Amino acid sequence: MTHAGGYVADSRIRAIEWLPWVLAVICFFAAPTYVPLGSYVLTMIIFALSLDLILGYGGIITLGHSAYFGAGAYAAGIFAARVTGEPLLGLLVGTLAAGLLGLITGLIILRTRGLALLMLTLAITSLCLEVANKATDWTGGADGLGGFKVQPILGLFKFDFLGKTAYLYCLVVLFLCWWLVRRLVYSPFGASLTGVRENNVRMHAVGAPVYQRLVISYTISAAMAGLGGALLTQTTQFVGLKVLGFELSGELMVMLILGGVGRIYGAFVGPLAYLVAQDYLAKQFPEYWYFGIGAMLVLVVMFARGGILGIIDALIARVRSRPS
Repeated sequence: MTHAGGYVADSRIRAIEWLPWVLAVICFFAAPTYVPLGSYVLTMIIFALSLDLILGYGGIITLGHSAYFGAGAYAAGIFAARVTGEPLLGLLVGTLAAGLLGLITGLIILRTRGLALLMLTLAITSLCLEVANKATDWTGGADGLGGFKVQPILGLFKFDFLGKTAYLYCLVVLFLCWWLVRRLVYSPFGASLTGVRENNVRMHAVGAPVYQRLVISYTISAAMAGLGGALLTQTTQFVGLKVLGFELSGELMVMLILGGVGRIYGAFVGPLAYLVAQDYLAKQFPEYWYFGIGAMLVLVVMFARGGILGIIDALIARVRSRPS
């Protein structure tokens, strides 16, 4: 049974939900030249999942989510450069660093709503960007941080120049993130988040700990975003200021809108559609590819409020409504 806001009472995994994973494995073997792009797509899906948790389910509007993605990316890079290049430890460090930043900032900004909250998220991103730019001894400043080496995963799987290990590494991490988000969304905690988004006043009236739930979800979201950032650092073995830029937050929002906000698989479809379209348009029309992306977004916003998944739902409903 599906409730308003996307909460589904039946948490059992349906057969169709295995389709993305089957397609990901097929792409690994069928399109080896696109494996590096595939690794980036998988990383951005993790990032989009983290944003959807607070935006699609918690109703927390933010344009500064790249602060946590960048915090995780830089934490993993600094850890690899100064301590050890062990990848799993690096992922943990990046996740914890971003989660701690999310907890500290969430305790402050989630006391506000609307425009004030939006401005505070932008301010936090600006501060993180300036710190990374000025702390050149640690971050490399405008030149970025590189020159570190990531060790083989579990001491067995080396990162090859074709990107195959990186792709499978990203796929496994994405699967774990999907499992976690899915468990949260289909739990009473996820239902309460949806309730906060739909009617904040009513949730207060029934005695729900609204502020506490929002802080917890925001911290989990920030930690997951940092995990994605750490993953990007390890698979590219470089981190620069772009991971903290406003442009990345804007692109992430576009990806989520394209796929469908408040839908777990909207975070899968959106980044895939956006990045594949970007790759194609940049090759075919290098000077005007932004126009193509903008036109695609306008069409989706005007004619498909539920994103690409909304279009698919409408088509399925139309087919089912036809007389046999």
